[in-house]
Amino acid sequence: MLRSVAVIALPDVAVFELGVLCELFGYDRTAEGLPSYEFAVCSVDGAPVRTHAGFSISPAHDLGPADQADLVAVVPGTNDREPPAAVLDALRRAHARGAWVMSVCTGAFTLGAAGLLDDRRCTTHWRHADALAARFPLAKVDPDVLYVADGNIVTSAGTASAVDCGLHLIREEQGSAVATQLARRMVVPPHRDGGQAQFIETPVQPIDCETLQPLLTHVLATLDQPHTVDTLAAQAHMAPRTFARKFRAETGATPHDWLTGQRVLLARRLLEESDLGVDTIAVRAGFGSAATLRHHFGHRLDTTPQAYRSMFRTRTH
Repeated sequence: MLRSVAVIALPDVAVFELGVLCELFGYDRTAEGLPSYEFAVCSVDGAPVRTHAGFSISPAHDLGPADQADLVAVVPGTNDREPPAAVLDALRRAHARGAWVMSVCTGAFTLGAAGLLDDRRCTTHWRHADALAARFPLAKVDPDVLYVADGNIVTSAGTASAVDCGLHLIREEQGSAVATQLARRMVVPPHRDGGQAQFIETPVQPIDCETLQPLLTHVLATLDQPHTVDTLAAQAHMAPRTFARKFRAETGATPHDWLTGQRVLLARRLLEESDLGVDTIAVRAGFGSAATLRHHFGHRLDTTPQAYRSMFRTRTH
């Protein structure tokens, strides 16, 4: 049962992420019928910790509570600095005795330094996913999800996904009714659909290819028209196999994958900025039907066109 929580604050601690954990676990809501938790913000030797916003906090605890807590959480700090050995040891001990160990956002780098991500699925903020994978090659980094639970190790993605991750833990430990009531109290959804892929800005980049730039510029202007490897190869005056090899060499993707990606980008922009219906957007983006558009949205963004529009629609007054 989840009764006690220890949060480890590292130098340059992120204020919002720390605040999320305080709101989830450090606020007494027993008068509303919700459970309470023994909650401790910890630092090495209980020393003050500077935040990334420039002010400092004074935790009331050293790392002692992490040796008894049911959940030990790490809030992101400075990623390019090796975490204190005492923090890494505390995390390893917590994992070994079966406590939940949770990282928020780039706090995953600290779990990686402790060796707790080896051969595990995990996530972090999408901007830092490649760096996490490069630094800890044994970690199975998934940049598209809001959180990952692998055994007793739980990692959350960027910033506000700490709410999703925390509610998941509460749901696992104390049931859906408690998690839903807490979410309502915090004025957040009890469960968000999709992953963080839908939040990644991926504008069309300027094309800079050695030989195919004119062709790709033409394709971007005619995404509503049918394009295949054969038709593109003919326009490039190449045999299809030669064209496919050249395309991958210059763009890093297959023609089909690149074309689908560009069509999804166009559909995203139309969903954000226009009043067009999903059927019309599907045709304009070259998918032909709303069903095909929904398929590719689900595959690439883990959400639906309707849900994406609801979240990201640009509203004008």
